[in-house]
Amino acid sequence: MHRVLVNVLVLFLSPAVAFAAADQKAGSPEANKQIYLYQGADRDKRLVENAKREGTVVLYTSLNLKDSVPITEKFEKKYGIKVSLWRASSEKVVQRAVTEARAGRFSPDVIETNGPEMEAIHREQLLEEFYSPHFKDIPPQAFPKHRQYVADRFNFFVIGYNTNLVKPEDVPKSYEDLLTPKWTGKVGIEASDVDWFGALVKAMGEQKGLAFFRKLAENKPQLRTGHTLIAELVASGEIPLAASVYNHNIERLVQKGAPVKWKPLPPTFGRPNAIGVAKHAPHPHAAMLFTDFMLSREGQEIIKERNRVPSSVAVDSKLNDFPYRMIDPVIVLDESSKWEKLWSDLFLSGQAIKKDSE
Repeated sequence: MHRVLVNVLVLFLSPAVAFAAADQKAGSPEANKQIYLYQGADRDKRLVENAKREGTVVLYTSLNLKDSVPITEKFEKKYGIKVSLWRASSEKVVQRAVTEARAGRFSPDVIETNGPEMEAIHREQLLEEFYSPHFKDIPPQAFPKHRQYVADRFNFFVIGYNTNLVKPEDVPKSYEDLLTPKWTGKVGIEASDVDWFGALVKAMGEQKGLAFFRKLAENKPQLRTGHTLIAELVASGEIPLAASVYNHNIERLVQKGAPVKWKPLPPTFGRPNAIGVAKHAPHPHAAMLFTDFMLSREGQEIIKERNRVPSSVAVDSKLNDFPYRMIDPVIVLDESSKWEKLWSDLFLSGQAIKKDSE
């Protein structure tokens, strides 16, 4: 009877008291949700104090180590909280999180990876809705309707070209410009960009979009696996122009003095990379504190310094200073068989698709 009375009273306590009560049983989904959604004036103070008591945060991410480690090191230095980092491809991040959860093991506090994979993790009911004061600086495109994750960085599909091989007047102004005879055999395409393909076909209208890609295939494009690789091949001059390259990969080469530029063609699509907090996080305060850090101007500036594309509008970045749309995760999760078969038939002679590791 006493236990029932306590549970009833918690429902009517002030938010601060309810938050404190949740502190005592952190780790359960109900308690974690209270922590994640708390918006009281003492929110930041409570998160820091309790996160330091937890002492560590476990992060699963697909962000490569040369970019993820500087972020975690800055967080550790600022708060004195250890980040246990596990990095793998986005597919392996999903596999590990789901396999562990089905076995009753809940290891990660924070998951950060590609948008479609985050949506898959959401469908497995492994994430929880959360609030961050930095949401005010994040554009609406970055949020799914259920708000159980939010984009912290973007990969934008643009054209990249070698300035020694492509004259300014020859730079395509539309995707249709890639179909002209002068580009035969000279256009590179990343061999696993099925989601970009599906999004572009849908945007053009399926009949018109498929007709465009059939003509592009007839122009004998060069297929390469790896977004970093294809950008480097453009820089070396082996491929004069790439039709599906990440703008941040080209920008990195620009800063190294390579003769390359990038340009968004309408409609420009972005592949969101998102962050979310685990429903069963063992260290929920540290999970929320780290997520806040990633979405804060400080964290987003580090992402920009790594020549990644931060989602926050508080960070001045020409890398996202153009109209864009987000790729619908449905293309990857529910329609993958359709788009993969079409892509493989058009560009890979029916062979299996080898996916890029990022």
